[in-house]
Amino acid sequence: MSLARLDPETLLSAYAQGVFPMADRDGQVRWYSADPRGVLPLDSFHVAHTLAQLYRNPKKFELRINFDFEGTMRACALQRKGETWINDKLVSAYVQLHDLGFAHSVETWCEGELVGGLYGVSLGGAFFGESMFHTKRDASKLALVHLVNRLKERGFVLLDTQASTEHLKTFGCIEIPSVEYLKRLQSALPLKCVFD
Repeated sequence: MSLARLDPETLLSAYAQGVFPMADRDGQVRWYSADPRGVLPLDSFHVAHTLAQLYRNPKKFELRINFDFEGTMRACALQRKGETWINDKLVSAYVQLHDLGFAHSVETWCEGELVGGLYGVSLGGAFFGESMFHTKRDASKLALVHLVNRLKERGFVLLDTQASTEHLKTFGCIEIPSVEYLKRLQSALPLKCVFD
């Protein structure tokens, strides 16, 4: 894979073509795509009963949007314990995207501490989920439920997870061929959805 340029224009162009950057072990950032591609269908998003109850009455948790984007991204990197694709170059690049209104974080807080969350990129009617983390049980799950509800409310049609994991499958994540993913992406991009 080729080395990635990380200026905002190039990053957004890459996302619009179904490509995303990741840091390799050598510290270089390269372009990647996935086939099959993980997507989380918004219309069939599944929330377990106990999690739905917790979301409706979060008790000690507070959900925030874009309150500490960089902190959320760095926490995602720390959770990977050295096996991360998120390095300082990527943090800097996505903070720029965040400042321009394209990258967002959904955060779970507890007693003034960031305890879970996720971040990603929005473009048209698509949201590209990048990574998530938690330090307290259910904190990242609550952030994901909040993200999906927000996307539905604002007319988004595509939630890209890049890959499908056993954890994401419990929420209804599926894998589709790259060709099908690109069709869905091209349908989503012209939509004028606003995440904030």
